[in-house]
Amino acid sequence: MKTFKKIAIPVTLGVLGLIIYSSCSAGIPKGAAAVTNFDAKKYLGKWYEIARFDYRFEKNMDNVTAEYSENADGSIRVDNKGYDYVKKEHKESIGEARFVKDKTEARLKVSFFKPIWAGYNVIDIDEDYQYSLVAGSSLKYLWILSRTPSIPDSIKQRFIEKAKKIGYNTDELIWVKHN
Repeated sequence: MKTFKKIAIPVTLGVLGLIIYSSCSAGIPKGAAAVTNFDAKKYLGKWYEIARFDYRFEKNMDNVTAEYSENADGSIRVDNKGYDYVKKEHKESIGEARFVKDKTEARLKVSFFKPIWAGYNVIDIDEDYQYSLVAGSSLKYLWILSRTPSIPDSIKQRFIEKAKKIGYNTDELIWVKHN
């Protein structure tokens, strides 16, 4: 019985470690590439969420925005807001983002619940920093963002085609209402 306990604890901790690692990976989906020559200062400011995959933290949310600002230590403050139309209440979540490597590569990790971090990868952006396609660390997370509550069809199609080529099922995107 003692032998079992000695083996069970490391195995349990190893499995727990794998679960934690996979849930807080700051990776990027296979086939996706983060934007290079990224200008973090131009990315700061308010963004409207145009589309996303459904997941528990944004369940039943409309009027979703993200505001990015620079912290004194060089990290990025993330202020997400939205309206839960089922519970009829406004929600806000404050987090922090840090660059995975160099600030000129749009690969970041973001945390709203430290020490758990998740991938935030800008995989497409227009030259004026008005529209952005953001991938999480896996094919479960994708966002289309805009500086305004709507997006031109040409940009929408460009982002959808890029996401499909990577392997995203874009038919599952939720198109966020802004009213």
